[in-house]
Amino acid sequence: MCGIAGFFSLNNKPLPQGPRHLSVMSNLLAHRGPDDSGSWVSGNHSVGLAHQRLSIIDLSKSAAQPMHGNNSTCLVFNGEIYNYLELRAELSSSWEFQTKSDTETILASYEKYGLGCLNHLRGMFAFALWDERKKRFFCARDRFGIKPFYYTVVGDIFYYASEIKALLPFVEDVATDLDSLNDYLTFQFTLGEKTLFQGIKKLEPGHMLTIENSTLSVKKYWEVYYDIDFNHKESNLVEEIRDLMDESMNLHMRSDVPVGAYVSGGRDSSIVASLASQIESSEFKAFTGKFSYGEGYDESMYARDLAKQYSFDLHELDIQSDDFVSSIEKIIYHLDEPVAGPGSFPQYQISKLASQHRKVVLGGQGGDEIFGGYARYLIAYFEQCIKGAIDGTLNNGNFVVTYESIISNLETLKQYKPLLKQFWSKGLFGTINRRYFDLVNRAPTLEKEINWNEIGKSSTYNEFKNIFLGENVGHESYFDLMTHFDFKTLLPALLQVEDRMSMAHGLESRVPFLDHKIVELAATIPADIKFKNGELKRLLVRTFDPILPTSIAQRKDKMGFPVPLNEWMQGELKDFVCGIFETGRDIGRSFFNSDVILENLSKEGKFSRKIWGLLSLEIWMQQFHDKAGEFKKQITHER
Repeated sequence: MCGIAGFFSLNNKPLPQGPRHLSVMSNLLAHRGPDDSGSWVSGNHSVGLAHQRLSIIDLSKSAAQPMHGNNSTCLVFNGEIYNYLELRAELSSSWEFQTKSDTETILASYEKYGLGCLNHLRGMFAFALWDERKKRFFCARDRFGIKPFYYTVVGDIFYYASEIKALLPFVEDVATDLDSLNDYLTFQFTLGEKTLFQGIKKLEPGHMLTIENSTLSVKKYWEVYYDIDFNHKESNLVEEIRDLMDESMNLHMRSDVPVGAYVSGGRDSSIVASLASQIESSEFKAFTGKFSYGEGYDESMYARDLAKQYSFDLHELDIQSDDFVSSIEKIIYHLDEPVAGPGSFPQYQISKLASQHRKVVLGGQGGDEIFGGYARYLIAYFEQCIKGAIDGTLNNGNFVVTYESIISNLETLKQYKPLLKQFWSKGLFGTINRRYFDLVNRAPTLEKEINWNEIGKSSTYNEFKNIFLGENVGHESYFDLMTHFDFKTLLPALLQVEDRMSMAHGLESRVPFLDHKIVELAATIPADIKFKNGELKRLLVRTFDPILPTSIAQRKDKMGFPVPLNEWMQGELKDFVCGIFETGRDIGRSFFNSDVILENLSKEGKFSRKIWGLLSLEIWMQQFHDKAGEFKKQITHER
């Protein structure tokens, strides 16, 4: 786990200030790799690579980066290649290894397989590789977007970095991309390669980027295909999932430093922590947080039940409103752009705690998107079941549950009644793609708070539809369509939070559910097995509930680390939050109707994310737009 950055001259002309630029970028990424740093510039100053190191595998200096191969290649790499030992054995006859690092296996794989090396890597990664012989610049990002990669082209110079902030000194203007802003106001994340910064793109998950002969090309190298295998038997699937998860856990536990885990009290993180504690039984540590703010905000008792059953140390953190005041600006700064919900706040706090005891932690991210754990799937399917029952079409193959069988699982929706009310107020029984868009669309709640005329017409729905009805997913299963969209869009957003909040503290976060063998298997399982009777995460329940405490296995109220933010904003944080929005009002944010926002602060429901989304956006404006000159100064000062 590290930070990477650099430049490439598209016209092969030298960039004399290249070494200075690398220095600026490295300084902005220093938190990602506090153990070491390094840089390399080609002889004619047309290529530059920089690296900030967090030492996890092969702690020796010989594994430092940029790493040079014996084939005139040079590499900077962020992440972990979990199957590096197997790759070393496979490639040792054709490559003389100089280190024990996983980094070198990328160089060796590239030497043997070229661009096809990506198909042999099992892990989380983002890297940039310069091949002097072929005059090829080669970059790639892992299949799921666990590790970040951003880039921009300024004049004839291609700049890239692990975080957007390292690119800002070089862009002509720090400006908001209005199409991306529409995405954010709709979903609280952006779609595709877009970012909220005009002119800055992200390399999408499962994609590679090459530059040859002054031509920049981006290509997808991996896709998940929902080619349903109707020969699956549930009993065999339970065994296969357990075997694949055991294999993934053993790979994710590979480290030359001790490994810990996040434990939220939910099923996914509990599965990961329980399996990890059995692999590393001695001195295993886990970390959890809570809000002492009444019922619904403290799930630490479930984490304690797990720690007791598996006899590992559990470190707990009681998170207070004062922590929000002291950290929210840092959180938005580290995120680069606001994304997803308020979970980044407790994640930041717990990562800080974990970093005091471990350099590597495991998390449960991915289980909901792979196996179908979000309550909105049940909401959407419930409506479609009612529609099918009325129309007499329940037996046409599109429904994996009946309206009778789904009833017993509707208790899961007890705390989602406000969402149900809002969803059904938009109309009933439309096309499945339109109804799912209505279910996840947050923009209608911002009708008065946002000056929509300033933002302009949006293509967000058409982009949503293209992803939702992708060619890689069969259109006969509503369940697969929903989980596929979240896998492609929400999951990378959550992984951005996972990466930034841990790396803000020099901590590596690993996510064992996101192994491509597990994902590819899950995509082939019929929805009537994955979602039988409307049971969320049914296969995970069948596979792993026997190893979990009864209190966790029988939970139906897991909320995903809720934050008492709206209560705080109506009480002890009111002046603080008002002050942030008043600053934006005084500056004159053209997108915001700040007076309306201030008037409505006390009117939001317990779990509404409206104010969080607007507050994050305003702080982002203050951190990056209002201070754009400070990023520019880093270049002028270097000169």
